[in-house]
Amino acid sequence: MNRLKSGLATGGLLALALAISPAIPAGAAASAGRDKAPAPESQSLKATEQSRAASSASALGLAKGEKLVVKSVIADANGATSVRYERTLDGLRVIGGDLVTHKDASGSVKSVTWNLRKNVTPATMTPTVSKSAAHQAGLAASKANKETASAGELVVFQSATGPKLAYEVITEGIKPDQTPTRLHTIVDATSGATLTSWDDVKHGTGNGIFVGSVTLATTAGTPYTMKDTHGNYTTDLNQATTGTGTTFTDSDDVWGNGLQSNRQSAAVDAHYGAGKTYDYYNTQLGRAGIWNNGTGARSRVHYGQSYANAFWDGTQMTYGDGTNNAAPLVELDVAGHEMSHGVTENTANLTYSGESGGLNEATSDIFGTAVEWYANNPNDVPDYLIGEKLNLNGNGTPLRYMDQPSKDGASKDCWSSTLGSLDPHYSSGPLNHWYYLLSEGSGAKTINGVSYNSPVCGTAGAVTGITHLKAEKIWYRTLATYLTSSSNYAAARTGAIKSAKDLYGSGSVECTAVEKAFTAIAVAATTETCGTTTPPPTGGALTNGGFESGQTGWTGTAGPITNNTGRPARTGTWKMWLGGNGVAGSESESQTFAVPATAVTPTLTYYIRIDTAETTTTTAYDTATVSINGVTKHSFSNLSTPKSSYVVKTIDLTAYKGTNVTLKFADTEDSSLQTSFVVDDVSTNF
Repeated sequence: MNRLKSGLATGGLLALALAISPAIPAGAAASAGRDKAPAPESQSLKATEQSRAASSASALGLAKGEKLVVKSVIADANGATSVRYERTLDGLRVIGGDLVTHKDASGSVKSVTWNLRKNVTPATMTPTVSKSAAHQAGLAASKANKETASAGELVVFQSATGPKLAYEVITEGIKPDQTPTRLHTIVDATSGATLTSWDDVKHGTGNGIFVGSVTLATTAGTPYTMKDTHGNYTTDLNQATTGTGTTFTDSDDVWGNGLQSNRQSAAVDAHYGAGKTYDYYNTQLGRAGIWNNGTGARSRVHYGQSYANAFWDGTQMTYGDGTNNAAPLVELDVAGHEMSHGVTENTANLTYSGESGGLNEATSDIFGTAVEWYANNPNDVPDYLIGEKLNLNGNGTPLRYMDQPSKDGASKDCWSSTLGSLDPHYSSGPLNHWYYLLSEGSGAKTINGVSYNSPVCGTAGAVTGITHLKAEKIWYRTLATYLTSSSNYAAARTGAIKSAKDLYGSGSVECTAVEKAFTAIAVAATTETCGTTTPPPTGGALTNGGFESGQTGWTGTAGPITNNTGRPARTGTWKMWLGGNGVAGSESESQTFAVPATAVTPTLTYYIRIDTAETTTTTAYDTATVSINGVTKHSFSNLSTPKSSYVVKTIDLTAYKGTNVTLKFADTEDSSLQTSFVVDDVSTNF
């Protein structure tokens, strides 16, 4: 039976005489208190949430024909969960229909993060463009050789201007520079226009630093194999551009000699990098690998001829050997960068175009750098430079600078309205800048022998850093729980502030630093704040909760607020009487009011009375909901109790302290047999 052991490996040009076990840098252990990473994903919890998908869709008020598919569930230590869903509409996949519900420990939905918007129903579900025309458009969009394109799948596409019926065409091939491509092209099914496209293959650039003599996790046997306990393994493509390659083996568990002439040397760096990346995510962020299920990934080395790049293709990492096959791109932060594309794909799945593409690419730079800090390898001293030893520029300069991205001549330091038109490697600049500022602060300083001088944009004030590990934890939580596929920089600011409050508390130093760092890259403030500088909400208190002043304070359908004696008020003579018409229709009443930031345990209370002429005991023909900011808090139907008596209901408003909220009561009746939902004495307790 094979056992696992650590073999001695020489992976680089600066091989050490003795094997080393790289130390975790000081401060790498999670700090006590609220600074806790989410637990690894529970497959049973995911299955449970999927079994509730139909009721969740109903509670969220999704359109008829929409179904939810659970993608992931992140559980916090306090029992709260973030459930990420994909959607279908009338059996069609909704590309960009992703959403995240944020639930408390009791399972109540506190908020929802929608991708672009809630509605995914297009103006028509009938295509006027043929599949063959869409197929040709997909071929035309690709620049690959030996390409093949799928016939085209009819989908709903959530575009920036609204949902559209479209075809998705996937074109596969090899680009002239040997990079494989799997291009998704979205073709409007009513006009034939190409709406957008993106590639599954995320190619990156590395810093070419070999790791020296290291302890390497391998599997014992006859011979030994380059595979670790998590299932990360490394193969030799032998200059091919297709296939899985041959897993590296060795008779004595001493791998490579530090020279490119030994094919094992490049494999050592790639395998070591994959292991360190897995360990970083697992120990520092609580994520069990790319898929959060404990599964490792394959690394393929010696790809192509003189291929000076590396890439993630959705299943594996692949590394070229560089110019003249003499400079493999297999160093540490390349592994971190490429594997992090996989993590992004399996969390927010940020589309690789526009501002979301820049966030995607910066995420890989951030976590590639994080892995470098975690490993603390003496042959790859941690820094905030990308590609500093690869010398792809030919003059010894890095590919990217996180402290001042514009120093590379193409990346941007600050957000602007034109940022989304850039290549993701350059629109990533502001978020890389944010990460550096949040980690180390602005101004001139020297770290590990490297001089930095990070500016701020416009008139933003100075930023004080909170350490790179705290910055990484905040960004990972943002990625895993608050971003969706089309998120932009404004959404990143909102999500990061929420994440900082989740981890460190409202008004914390960490949260304030997140705000300042985003302001310092010119991303304007949103409605989400840390709580310390939040202006008081502009709305007043709840008014006319007993309805005795008629429609005063309430907005909605004419008629429900009434003193009609057909149904009794709980107190006084006025109430809100929703339904009771016995014909198909909907009614609603809403009011916006302020929840003070100083409230200790704010609640909203109301009384409801339900009576019905329906005789069924199994079918909800008539329904009513009570929502806060569009999120359903309570649901009722003709099946609900009470019957003909008022009962009290309460909604916890703690999550809304310091904000304005919109309370809405709504009902929908079918075409026969009335159901009355009568509400009275709505009040707040602050």
